[in-house]
Amino acid sequence: MQDVIHLRQRLSAQTRLCRLDQAVADAFPEYSRARLQSWIKSGELTVDGATCKPKDKVGPGALIEIKATIVPISSGPEAIDLDVRYEDDAVVIVNKPAGLVVHPGAGNPAGTLMNAMLHYAPETQALPRAGIIHRLDKDTSGLLMMGKTITAVTDLSRQLAARTIKREYEALVYGRPAAAGVIDAPIGRHPKHRTKMAIQDEGRVAETRFWVIDSFAQTSHLRFELVTGRTHQIRVHMEHIGHPLIGDPVYRRRRGGPVEGLPDIGRQALHARRLTFSHPISKEEITVEAAAPADFLTLLEWVKNSQ
Repeated sequence: MQDVIHLRQRLSAQTRLCRLDQAVADAFPEYSRARLQSWIKSGELTVDGATCKPKDKVGPGALIEIKATIVPISSGPEAIDLDVRYEDDAVVIVNKPAGLVVHPGAGNPAGTLMNAMLHYAPETQALPRAGIIHRLDKDTSGLLMMGKTITAVTDLSRQLAARTIKREYEALVYGRPAAAGVIDAPIGRHPKHRTKMAIQDEGRVAETRFWVIDSFAQTSHLRFELVTGRTHQIRVHMEHIGHPLIGDPVYRRRRGGPVEGLPDIGRQALHARRLTFSHPISKEEITVEAAAPADFLTLLEWVKNSQ
């Protein structure tokens, strides 16, 4: 069975002039960029009633309309344990462990959080991406939000696009950054290494706010809030200012020498610890929290006692 969707959204006055595929990725975060590009190319996504190319420029006030057919997800339900931290008839929030991939893809056709969600809440089989609203990297732990109905998915996705969902993270980084700061640097695909992201003048707007929780001799414990939600955003931004995340295997350029004896937890020391959002039905403000997992806490204890 196929689902037909019809969506309309006018780009806000704050939208900067940019490529159409970038603009619609921000406006409709519940759909992958690849799927949105395919709809642009097929003419199922139009701008002010006209067909366009993904690279065409759009700006404030443009009316985006999608009339498209969605083929149901081919990757099926799997009985994978979920650490559910909040649930009602509209929303599920889980605490994702490090190592669990969020969506099926090349190299990960099964065994993902999406497969787990399809089993846990079978009604999500009719939803785009099984209702998953945002992403976490495979080796980042923490809170992820899912909608259980199309009404909830649409509302939560619009909140995400409007940047009203508050996403708070914590991390352990090399060095001693300023007590607080804002990193405002656009992020795009790395020009040579296509699996990496990088600071790019022509990239998408990206803003990260941070506060130091505690500083040690060679490392620091930080709290972050995402204003935007670009791929690898915190990791790229912290490398950019010379304070990459401890354990990050990709974004690791930094100032200073090695930290002798530092435990290897096998991943970047990054955890999504708090989500605050407006409930899609009741409109009540909801905050959900999850403490950092054992590997993160073990590393934190070591830096506290060893520096």
